[in-house]
Amino acid sequence: MPSLFASYLRVYEPLTAFDRERQVFWRRYVREGRAIAPGEGPVRQRTTVMEALGAGWSRLPDLPDEAYVLESDDTLLVCPWNLRVRVAEAALSARDGVPSVLADAFVPPSLAGQARAIVDDWRSGARVLEQGVPRVHEQIATWGVPLRWFVFIDPTERELTLDDGRRRTLRYRTEISKSRRRAHRAVSVLRKSVGDVPITQAVEEGARWLEEFHPRSVVELDYGGLVDLLPADTLAADDSPQLVAAGLQGLARGDAEGATEAYERLVARWRAVQLLERCN
Repeated sequence: MPSLFASYLRVYEPLTAFDRERQVFWRRYVREGRAIAPGEGPVRQRTTVMEALGAGWSRLPDLPDEAYVLESDDTLLVCPWNLRVRVAEAALSARDGVPSVLADAFVPPSLAGQARAIVDDWRSGARVLEQGVPRVHEQIATWGVPLRWFVFIDPTERELTLDDGRRRTLRYRTEISKSRRRAHRAVSVLRKSVGDVPITQAVEEGARWLEEFHPRSVVELDYGGLVDLLPADTLAADDSPQLVAAGLQGLARGDAEGATEAYERLVARWRAVQLLERCN
């Protein structure tokens, strides 16, 4: 199966962020060599979900507990997939704003009812008291990278692999404490300069999401399958994080023209990628 043309924002948490039962499970999971590499994970996720759902879409099946694993400074960090919850949320989202006839055709009422029960249980007070605040560790965007994600990382944190015989990768990894500071600083700048507009709300929502995780977590922005859409020289020259930083700096010092120029360059670059979807 070909690469999925999507990007990913992930949080890897140390084992101490999980309850004792989960800690035992994830230690055994890693010891048995079951962890899946990020480059293989998206296709595996899609295959697992489609095979489990089947053609009838009449029920929401149990899905395996899988995760990406990262070792940093002798610390084991885990990014669970949370597949069952994510499928349930996707099923409910697919029905939003759609006429009931179409909604029932795509997501049957029986499946929607199960999905609602799973999401409600995930967010229930009993679960929060027992296991802490429920967290979805991975966000996904198709045919591009959401501009707000670049707020959370720095150009110096880039890891680029192009031509050494391994799978192409372009990703950024950083300590969550740094991502949080960048997010809160960006929200402050945006609120003072442009007010409570959608971009401000989006960055603020991302900042709240980051606050859900353990303070020793690691944040990863992964270009995923997008690296297969772009030439090597384009990937090597990509300066999207710099453009976001330049735009925020321009806003902070009142340079509206400079901020607009950086924003327009960034939007034009990623619009070109999004337009490739129509050629797919």
